[in-house]
Amino acid sequence: MTNAIRIANCSGFYGDKLSAAIEMVEGGPIDVLTGDYLAELTMAILYNQKMKRSSQGDSQGGYVGTFLKQVKQVLQPCIEKNIKIVSNAGGLNPSGMADAIKEIAKELGLDVKVAYIDGDDLMPRMQALQTEDEAFTNMDTGVNLADNKNTLLTANAYLGAWGIKEALDQGADVVICPRVTDAAVVIGPAAWKFNWQRSDYDALAGALAAGHVIECGQQATGGNYAFFEEVPSFTNIGYPIAEIEANGNFTVTKHPGTTGLVSVGTIKAQLLYEIGDPAYKNPDVIGHFDTLSIEQVGDDRVHVSGCKGSCPPPSHKVCINTLGGYRNGFEFMLAGLDIETKAKRLTDAFFTNIGGKEQFDDISVELIRSDKENPQTNEEAFARLRIIAKSHDKDLVGRLFSAKMVEIFLANIPGLGPMNPIGNGASFLSYWPTLVDSKYITERVYVDDKVIVVAPTSQLNLEPVHHHVEPTAVPAAPLIFRAGETVSIPFGRLFGTRSGDKGGCANVGVWATSEDAYCFLHDFLTIEQLKILMPETADLEVVRYDLANIHSLNFFIKGILGEGVASSVRMDAQAKSMGEYLRAKTIDVPAVLTKHLNLA
Repeated sequence: MTNAIRIANCSGFYGDKLSAAIEMVEGGPIDVLTGDYLAELTMAILYNQKMKRSSQGDSQGGYVGTFLKQVKQVLQPCIEKNIKIVSNAGGLNPSGMADAIKEIAKELGLDVKVAYIDGDDLMPRMQALQTEDEAFTNMDTGVNLADNKNTLLTANAYLGAWGIKEALDQGADVVICPRVTDAAVVIGPAAWKFNWQRSDYDALAGALAAGHVIECGQQATGGNYAFFEEVPSFTNIGYPIAEIEANGNFTVTKHPGTTGLVSVGTIKAQLLYEIGDPAYKNPDVIGHFDTLSIEQVGDDRVHVSGCKGSCPPPSHKVCINTLGGYRNGFEFMLAGLDIETKAKRLTDAFFTNIGGKEQFDDISVELIRSDKENPQTNEEAFARLRIIAKSHDKDLVGRLFSAKMVEIFLANIPGLGPMNPIGNGASFLSYWPTLVDSKYITERVYVDDKVIVVAPTSQLNLEPVHHHVEPTAVPAAPLIFRAGETVSIPFGRLFGTRSGDKGGCANVGVWATSEDAYCFLHDFLTIEQLKILMPETADLEVVRYDLANIHSLNFFIKGILGEGVASSVRMDAQAKSMGEYLRAKTIDVPAVLTKHLNLA
């Protein structure tokens, strides 16, 4: 593998394992240490952090502070071993983080070249851009930003990888990024290593797939894996390493001495995570995930090859956060008989007491039936009722809201018990996913005393390349599937799933463990059938994508998370459990498919 670049990821989210960085540096040979910290929710967290520190006269907020602790641990060994560090932990303040890292290097007595990138922040130009006919239409709802009454807080374009490559070309040891795409911190170093050109779309598409696989850290090495019993141990499962070749093909592995699992299944699961169309868009390339192949080539070694690429789209995705208003709510314990009637009586009494539902911007009432018939313990008699209200008028969901609920505690249903408040009258942020014409995007790389301007690929007047994906033929289901004996089993005994959030939407990826099982899955799990199995999606728009090359389907469920994670009132605001929910559903399948299963 001397001709490959070994890129290791030590973070899948803000709050991931602090010691992972030094473990990746000391656990075996790597060329680049990356970390992904910027989920859509994280941008909202960093904004709140920045505002709080700014109110205290501190201008250094808005970046991931825990990353600096990791830098202190790894900077010296990385310089000694010539390991590059590339991270998006700069968040809303990459220059501030770069300055902090320079101070760390000075304290350690190290000569370190630190570069940072900006150009993602559109806030200073939002009014002018809208004047230039940029409507910033919400990708989930179709509403134009001008028609939204929320207060605009942040607006950051998802930058690509070429600024990172430029920084590394200039000899940077550490590259601090702002809001770049999750895969950019992998694509950039690979492009630097092999000196890829802007039009090397197949190679770039392979690196895009590699970045997508390792961006969430331990999810590629057995974490959150549907068939979790295949994972030998969850103690020190290790973080993923992508060994990327000059043609973009790559092998995913992990350091020796770690547990966990790198298998065809764990890689399929991560490829399906938080995607919509398998034509996966990035400002550097469109990677066609329905063209690649996955092969187990050794213990904890999976090779991914053949991902085709097309030229990038003419627009950049933008993460806008707005002040969505204020919210308050409660979760109640209901117990015993007539749960639904009790929930209605309590809900009606509260809203009558507060002055009616119509005064609020949005109301959510959810009854969660965890109670059992003939309960064997007190806890088995419990159900939960969640009532949440939102309003742009802070007073409507403030102290009076809480007081009006407390007032009726002794004057309503039997067995009522208060649980945790929800929202408590605090403000919440709403996510606004949108696009901006790439002609308005310019990346700037700051290294030494130089500022280097990097233009998006779509603005370079290159010859367009659009890869046409030939649909993979799915063999006809054998006659025995239609006419033979069937058995009822949980969906998850035959099929794996991985689900997650995409703004206000969610995806549920499903893969079969054999070609025969995929033949059944392909015909059985239509959009209509999914809505039967998951009734909460019945009134929502659902799109199905086929990835026959990896025996998979992907369902994109629009609007199920409302205005995004930060404002969602769902119990599972990030849709992480939806896949396992589907796997728990009982379905009828051909008995021949279950012969290898232990159904006792």
